[in-house]
Amino acid sequence: MLLEGKVAIVSGLGPGMGRDISLALGREGADIVMAARRVEKMTEVAAEVEAVGRQVLCVPTDITDRAACVALAGAATDRFGRVDVLVNNAFHDGNFSSFEDSDLADWRTTFDVNLFGTLQLTQAVLPALKARDDSRIIMINTMSTQRIEPLFAAYAASKAALATVTKSLAQELGHHGVRVNGIHPGYIWGPSVEWYFRHLAEEQGRTFDEVYADIAGENCLKYIPSSEEIAGAVVFFASDLSKAVTGQALSVNAGHWLG
Repeated sequence: MLLEGKVAIVSGLGPGMGRDISLALGREGADIVMAARRVEKMTEVAAEVEAVGRQVLCVPTDITDRAACVALAGAATDRFGRVDVLVNNAFHDGNFSSFEDSDLADWRTTFDVNLFGTLQLTQAVLPALKARDDSRIIMINTMSTQRIEPLFAAYAASKAALATVTKSLAQELGHHGVRVNGIHPGYIWGPSVEWYFRHLAEEQGRTFDEVYADIAGENCLKYIPSSEEIAGAVVFFASDLSKAVTGQALSVNAGHWLG
């Protein structure tokens, strides 16, 4: 029970990373505060976390709304009296358009979530984190900050900015005992990636297995990791196993990108 007695806020509750991060933290003893726009999905995941014996608070939250972020932080401390871990998992995946054809208003939407929304939530929770004198901020980032793909410019730029701010926050907050680190997955195996691979297969006139083998073959380990596996890195950063670690970007991608 690496996180027994701890309280963690997890933003962005979907069928993949948000769910598996919440469950991984809960299995190690943390009570979970869930922050997402979709109440139905939070309720489903909350039932799973409660089934492993942890308490859960669901707070409908749009991280681009400052008042909602402040309300979330208040609800967490009112319910549990503390916050030890903040996992910034909510994201916007960009406009999938070339720069030349892009409306920069779409870029602003992506930045509003991935950078400013994340920082807004972090700022709201920061007083509670500083009060612990040994707390964690974990940014779920992406391999796209280093391995650039066509049509991902808005997403990659917003996440690259977040990667730089992660280091800045580590510098600023270290004397308060706040550790700030980033996790950079590559492809995460799940329904959306499976759909994308099947789309590529159809577009290229190839089989799904051929597309999977080609992309997974770029990895050192020759497979696409699941969000459940990546969640293990969140447990590491949330726990005392990483007590001496801050300001770092950890690639968790089966060796897809070696840095």
